[in-house]
Amino acid sequence: MIGIIMFFTALFMLLIGFPVAFTFAAVSVFFGLIAGIVEIYKYAEESATLVSILGNGFAEGIAMFDYMPFRIYSIQQNTILMAIPMFIFMGIVLQKTGLAEKLLESMGFLFGEVRGGVAISTVLVGTLLAASTGVVGASVVAMGVISLPVMLKYKYSTELATGTICASGTLGQIIPPSIVLIILGDVFQVPVGDLFSAAVGPGMALVLAYIIFILVVAYVKKDMAPAIPADPSRGSKKKQVIKALIDIIPSLTLIILVLGSIFAGVATPTESSAVGCIGAILLAFMYKSYSNSMVKEAALESVKITSMVFGILIGATAFSMVFTYTGGDELVEHFMTSLPGDGKWTFIILTMLAILVLGFFIDFIEISYIILPILIPVSQTLGIDPVWFAILIAMNLQTSFLTPPFGFSLFYLKGCAPASVTTGQIYRGVLPFIAIQIIVLAIVAIFPEVFGLASE
Repeated sequence: MIGIIMFFTALFMLLIGFPVAFTFAAVSVFFGLIAGIVEIYKYAEESATLVSILGNGFAEGIAMFDYMPFRIYSIQQNTILMAIPMFIFMGIVLQKTGLAEKLLESMGFLFGEVRGGVAISTVLVGTLLAASTGVVGASVVAMGVISLPVMLKYKYSTELATGTICASGTLGQIIPPSIVLIILGDVFQVPVGDLFSAAVGPGMALVLAYIIFILVVAYVKKDMAPAIPADPSRGSKKKQVIKALIDIIPSLTLIILVLGSIFAGVATPTESSAVGCIGAILLAFMYKSYSNSMVKEAALESVKITSMVFGILIGATAFSMVFTYTGGDELVEHFMTSLPGDGKWTFIILTMLAILVLGFFIDFIEISYIILPILIPVSQTLGIDPVWFAILIAMNLQTSFLTPPFGFSLFYLKGCAPASVTTGQIYRGVLPFIAIQIIVLAIVAIFPEVFGLASE
């Protein structure tokens, strides 16, 4: 039971605001020492004193961490994780080039005359940004600064406008190249390229579901998403299409270079991330936004984000080591495999519900490195296909960016939205999109063959 108590202790500390990496590390050391004392006490002779039990127990607990340097060294040698800082750098550079602004302007003019057109263009631009940058914060802020004022100006429903922006900004968590998929590839020990290929279908299904929802709302309640009147100053429709294509082609070229090289088997995700970095720099030159200071800022931001990820990973490694040592993994596996009904589907449903609920309070990185190592052995015992299971989890983790009260997209949008937009309106706006994500998740779970996936 020590491992289970340790898990809930760490969860409680995260909920009250302790730093993630330090929480995992501190809880691991504390409960590692307790486990050592319990182990010594269990086999101590009757003549043993409390001082000797505590002393030997502390020594036993500390000895548990002798292998931590080897675990950290193995993390440093993991070539899959090398893709994380490079994809982050690529995304930040593209964000600083003004790519989002150009795409939103062109697509907004192109679809503006359609009822709900600006919202649809926001979803499409969110898809392109997801496939080229994958940075949720940058996507949400860019669309919040550009699309939201336009939608509010033309009397769009505030809830529909904010919900569309938040949901579109999170597409980078499921559409490759996704940091979530890279992390899941490492946790599941499956090729990241396989996860990238498998995620395209579900990701596009989610985009299509968003667009259908917007069209239905726009035609059922016409005042929620009116069409924007044509503006002669924008030029002819033909000129608008040509300008949109000119703005889209560079980002599409980068997407093809990065993802095409992976899907064709020409390069690994790590190698293609390096190609993406070079492509992002070339686009910066093309858009005349390149400067040494811009590259320096992007590099510093990338180092900060990467340091956070790897700090959490090291703390999570210590946590999972102590959890396994105390027998917590065996307890969880026994509980999951002895559930009534169809063990596989009961496990899937409980897992998805648990991750969904945890996503209300903690980040996808903590869930990936703390919860999943406990659940993966159970899924292997039940014969669940790891790629299918990883895609379900990735879609579920994407929802954590939208769920109140701590969804990151909600905070990003609130930070850049006009003062007239309330937090309550943003919360109400994302609820239909959360429901859409859950519906698409259920479809992928029940009909995996439609997306070229196998459930076992």
